[in-house]
Amino acid sequence: MRYAETGYNLEIDLATGNIEKVETDPKLMATHLGGLGTSVKMHWDRVPPETKPFDSGNLLIMSAGLFCGTPAHSANRTLFTFISPQTNLLAYPMMGGFLAAELKYAGYDKVIFRNKAPKLVYIWINNDKVEIRDASHLKGKGALETQELIKEELNEPRAQVAAIGLAGENRVFVASIEQSRSSSSRGGGGAVMGDKNIKAIAVRGTKNLYLYNGAKFMERLQEVTDYIKYRNANPIPQVMTILSGIGSPQEMKHTDEKWHTESFAWGNARERRKTFWTEEIEESWTKLQLNTVKRLISCYNCPQQCGGLIDYKGVPAYMMKCFSKLTYAMGAYVDDLSFSFKICKQAFEYGVDSFSTPQILAFAVELYEDGIFTDKDFEGCPSDNEGRFFWLLDRLAHREGIGDYLADGTYWAARRIAADRGDTRALAYDHNTTKKHEQMNIKLGMLDPLYFLMYGTNEKLSITQIEGNWPQAPFEKMEDRIEFVKDWPQLPDEKFKKYFLDWEPRGEMANPYYPTPQIASEIVDWMEMLHNIDDALGICAGMSSFCLKPPYHVHVFPKLISAATGMEVDEAAVKKIVNRSRNLHRAFNILRGVKREDEKPPEDHWKRRFPEIEENLLTTYYHYKGWNYDGVPTKERLHELDLDYVADELQRRGVLKDEQN
Repeated sequence: MRYAETGYNLEIDLATGNIEKVETDPKLMATHLGGLGTSVKMHWDRVPPETKPFDSGNLLIMSAGLFCGTPAHSANRTLFTFISPQTNLLAYPMMGGFLAAELKYAGYDKVIFRNKAPKLVYIWINNDKVEIRDASHLKGKGALETQELIKEELNEPRAQVAAIGLAGENRVFVASIEQSRSSSSRGGGGAVMGDKNIKAIAVRGTKNLYLYNGAKFMERLQEVTDYIKYRNANPIPQVMTILSGIGSPQEMKHTDEKWHTESFAWGNARERRKTFWTEEIEESWTKLQLNTVKRLISCYNCPQQCGGLIDYKGVPAYMMKCFSKLTYAMGAYVDDLSFSFKICKQAFEYGVDSFSTPQILAFAVELYEDGIFTDKDFEGCPSDNEGRFFWLLDRLAHREGIGDYLADGTYWAARRIAADRGDTRALAYDHNTTKKHEQMNIKLGMLDPLYFLMYGTNEKLSITQIEGNWPQAPFEKMEDRIEFVKDWPQLPDEKFKKYFLDWEPRGEMANPYYPTPQIASEIVDWMEMLHNIDDALGICAGMSSFCLKPPYHVHVFPKLISAATGMEVDEAAVKKIVNRSRNLHRAFNILRGVKREDEKPPEDHWKRRFPEIEENLLTTYYHYKGWNYDGVPTKERLHELDLDYVADELQRRGVLKDEQN
């Protein structure tokens, strides 16, 4: 009997209509756990480096994490993996909601889509009954509308449905996959799904899922439950509201947006408005949010409430998620929060990434205001900021007019515009991307060693969920630091307490000199490890890798994994497993072209940059990870992780040479 996992994947060949239920190798759980880990292994085995995003050979894998469907709190992440049309690298955006658990209860750990359907279809998975159904009647429908129409058509209100909107159908590079209470947004999974002619995936499951030692698992889980209750009653002092509790963060519950609106950049990630959060703004925004969010919503088996049911006048009710509450308003320079509640409904129906899209629309406004786009390009566009964004969003989703440029994201749009119009000025407006992917709209003063490494090297390619258990800034007073480290069981090693105590706001023990490259490497490696554990298990980062002092951490996970699966693993074993998956992922993307020079944050991310320190940071981190100067895992490192077959392939392709080991 298989424990925690179902032991079966669903393979669907869209071109032939062939559907297979395939038993998986139980050794894969021991070597890669599940979720992201086993998906990366599948891409390595089956997707050659020459494969392009819109090739038939680009697999689209929908995966439930190892803990999804178990009683584990917040184990609800559905992961999509594919070659991104934006970056040409392996992307893995994930969503919350109920789909992952439903998939496990239907009897599958993953659904693997290959090739392309000859016409628009949707997939209906009802336990052992799996159908490819005609979706021509859903063409052009919104992603949220499609979910409801399919439930009605199936007469199955309990089905969980992931769907794309018009943006996905039109292969917009920032198209998302929307599902009930969440979305899989970053990297363009909706475009890949649309390219394969999949409008939606509906799942209903009623089977059992088994744990190796249920009593022991629940005993370990009770410790997590107790801590959640404690933290909910005792938020962390000395930190901002959104970091003081646990969650994703709970943007629909919190109304204090001083830090976000004053620390993040507005428009096309251009400037901070350091005095934005006035008493008048706080009063009006708070009142509006409390009147608009009709109830708070949780994902599957989660005690927190990070989503909100939005009911704003004239707008059909919908679910809003996380930071999308602010992205469009800040991108458009609109100071009225009601704009967000109006435009997000349309954006979710179109199915677009709420982090990238507002920057892209603001990019278009800048090009127009500076004469690169013309009045003819903007013919029919309203002159007010709100109207412009609605108009541009519509053009982007339809790939109509200048929307065809914008649909490719700022990196590719700037280059196409420069080439088509002979105006290289457009290139300067792509200033907030890393590896061709829009970063979070943050502009700060001084180079931060930790964030430099996280921005530059992490496969998530976005700061939105790279950061985590380490505070974002040092505490001013030593007594506050001492108090903070007294109760910090989540640390992997006691030495980290000294690292934090020594961290000063100013001087030699402050940014950019401290944390030192070695210490920064250790901290980043720890946070990266936690994210990879979460993504293998299907745990929401808001309960683990994304928040300060979380209920799940490195000392808890091995006990839960052992009880759930029957594998006897300790902390060292879990760390080796996720390092194996990370290095495999690294090697896969290196074969797709990632180079050392790609691994840096946007040029104007910090006002003060230090090239020598940045080079030292990267070199030190690479060495710490067991990679060579070019960031390629060495033969020795790959051997330690039982990845000799990866070393052989890197050597065969000339990426790794003997003298580089």
